[in-house]
Amino acid sequence: MDDLKQRLVARAIEEGFDEARICRPGDVGHVPARLAEFLALGRHGQMKWLAERTHWRGAPHVLWPEARSVIMLAESYTPDCDPLENLGRRDRGAISVYARNRDYHDVMKKRLKRLARWLISEAAGDPPVEVKVFVDTAPVPEKPLGQAAGLGWQGKHTNLLNRRLGNWFFLGSIFTTLELEPDAPESDHCGACRACLDACPTDAFPAPGQLDARRCISYLTIEHEGPVDEALRPLLGNRIYGCDDCLAVCPWNKFARAAREVKYHARDDLRAPRLAELVALDDAGFRALFSGSPIKRIGRDRFVRNVLYAIGNSGDPALAGAARRLLGDPDGTVADAAAWALKRLEDAANGLAPG
Repeated sequence: MDDLKQRLVARAIEEGFDEARICRPGDVGHVPARLAEFLALGRHGQMKWLAERTHWRGAPHVLWPEARSVIMLAESYTPDCDPLENLGRRDRGAISVYARNRDYHDVMKKRLKRLARWLISEAAGDPPVEVKVFVDTAPVPEKPLGQAAGLGWQGKHTNLLNRRLGNWFFLGSIFTTLELEPDAPESDHCGACRACLDACPTDAFPAPGQLDARRCISYLTIEHEGPVDEALRPLLGNRIYGCDDCLAVCPWNKFARAAREVKYHARDDLRAPRLAELVALDDAGFRALFSGSPIKRIGRDRFVRNVLYAIGNSGDPALAGAARRLLGDPDGTVADAAAWALKRLEDAANGLAPG
């Protein structure tokens, strides 16, 4: 079995993964209590799905009782440029690194399925080996499982960190009925560093290792429906889809190399897109621009809402006309964002608000 595990890890690297480790489904016994506290405090915001099927989400061995091993895979999406370079270009939008090209769910799932098929073939026996593949598509606590398997540790920003990959990597898992020797869990290597906590524009971390999604820019620009709290809108800056601040400042990233998978390399038109062009998108234009992209999931209205907030924060009077044209938008949230943007631009012009 040790030989099969070694060949499995080697095959995973051949398939394009950067690391592969093993744990047991029951190795994350601390998750139920942490999840319950997170939900009790309401820190999940509008993500009601997090409060559903908690008996699975907190205990992977309940999700599929027959599973004996979990193969955790890491796939790097490290950018080839400074992910924060757009924040000072107020006429442009800042899109999270992971969303600047193809949807990783689609790319990674194909790779996971190929590896799973290989494992079934290599471990052929009676009874036959069974597998289930997951990539952020089921109530699976991927980050705790990743730490239990030794892929990394959950940093103070709650994301998984790896000493070789930094924190720019996706997680996928293969649950299997096959008994594989587990790897040792990873320990914490953050020390006294709090760069990620201090970098957060909205103070979304109540304490190290705790996240209040209701203040997180990634949540606000992607998951949150309707108008964003007016007190938080100025803090969004020009971030129109996601936020990389806490990830980008992590010192462990100095060891990471640019992603091997070209489908994670940024499209030229999404590196620094012009707000004036994005705000003019109708539904058809939005779908065409973001075909195959994770951004497509949030829809035109929520995306344009985000762009209007960025326009309001730009201090650029040249963008006022684009915002004014959406005052009568059929979507009430978009119309509200347009009115707010115009007011912000007017105040900035009169010296009443920061540009």
